[in-house]
Amino acid sequence: MPADRTYPHTPDGRYFVVSGRLWRTSNPGLAPEVRQEWVDKLMKARRQVGLAKKAGDMDAERKARSEVDQAKRALGERGPVWWTDGAPDLNRRMVANTPYAGWYAALAADGAD
Repeated sequence: MPADRTYPHTPDGRYFVVSGRLWRTSNPGLAPEVRQEWVDKLMKARRQVGLAKKAGDMDAERKARSEVDQAKRALGERGPVWWTDGAPDLNRRMVANTPYAGWYAALAADGAD
């Protein structure tokens, strides 16, 4: 995937869409330096997952995956939602089966994804 590829974000900024599926965005309320620290930890942990898989080291892979999960939770991409209006978490759901379906259909009609 090209590094400059962008994905459509829902109007409320809570999700981005990849192949018709919603993925929760990072908490926009995080201070930039805190966000960057956790992104760096996430990328390091993802590299460790790959290395552990390549080496066939299941214990190291399990540890690295736990570190990925910890970083994603700190970023707000997993765990409790970062918004406060009581809206449900639709992470990983197909956008067509959510309240964002009309918005996404209009984007698709314009050729955005």
